[in-house]
Amino acid sequence: MEAKNNIKRANEDYLNYVLPKSYEILDILKHTDLEWTFKVKFDKEVKPGQFLQVSLAKIGEAPISVSGMGDGFVEMTIRNVGEVTSKLFKSKAGDYIFLRGPYGNGWPLSELKGKNVVVIAGGTGVSPVRGLIEYIKDNPDEFGSLYLILGFKNHESVLFKDDLEKWRKSEKINTIYSLDNEEIEGFRKGMVTAFIPELPFDSFDGNYSVVMVGPPIMMRFTSLGLLKEGVLEDKIWTSFERKMSCAVGKCGHCRINETYVCLDGPVFPYTVAKDLLD
Repeated sequence: MEAKNNIKRANEDYLNYVLPKSYEILDILKHTDLEWTFKVKFDKEVKPGQFLQVSLAKIGEAPISVSGMGDGFVEMTIRNVGEVTSKLFKSKAGDYIFLRGPYGNGWPLSELKGKNVVVIAGGTGVSPVRGLIEYIKDNPDEFGSLYLILGFKNHESVLFKDDLEKWRKSEKINTIYSLDNEEIEGFRKGMVTAFIPELPFDSFDGNYSVVMVGPPIMMRFTSLGLLKEGVLEDKIWTSFERKMSCAVGKCGHCRINETYVCLDGPVFPYTVAKDLLD
């Protein structure tokens, strides 16, 4: 009898893990024509760096990184690039969507606490680090200084404008914002890699960690730029959030060699990530 109860509980736990639940859209913030942030009611704990599976009935589902969280809600910044997202972009506040999760490892807060933290992100890669930046900003006594290098393609693709300004004004945050081929007020011209030499790693006395997220080509050259500045491999963390698919290791689409990114990641130390060639 006890064995049957254990099996039943195990089956219920698995169903709870993969079963979508309906949640109300509270608000929608339109950053650009293609990138919107959806604020949705949510009743589970979410860690910065995790992701959710968003689904619409009879349409499908898509993995989306969490860009913010709070008491009773979660935020996801979504790019309109497919069938699910195009349908989602027709939604309005008060509509309902299905969510399951959260999934994956978040940013290693216990590893980052007490250290100077450098965050380097590009484009929509700013979304999965936004929650981390906010956590550090709201808990300044738990960390050293915070340095941001955040880059976008052009002024029309800038995300989180209000947040960028808030972070710029914070005494605890040192900011560099860039545009690939433009220079306007508040933004410098150049790829994020061009500004890595300005980071004061020598002043950290080895007490630092680096977080980076962005397109694969950006992360490749960012890691090379960091290593050139003497940054140690075991002090770099990155996210393979772009590889997410089913979230539970069943479809195999996120598999790289023997690693299932959705189960073992999406956050990895660079010592592991450097060998995850896809």
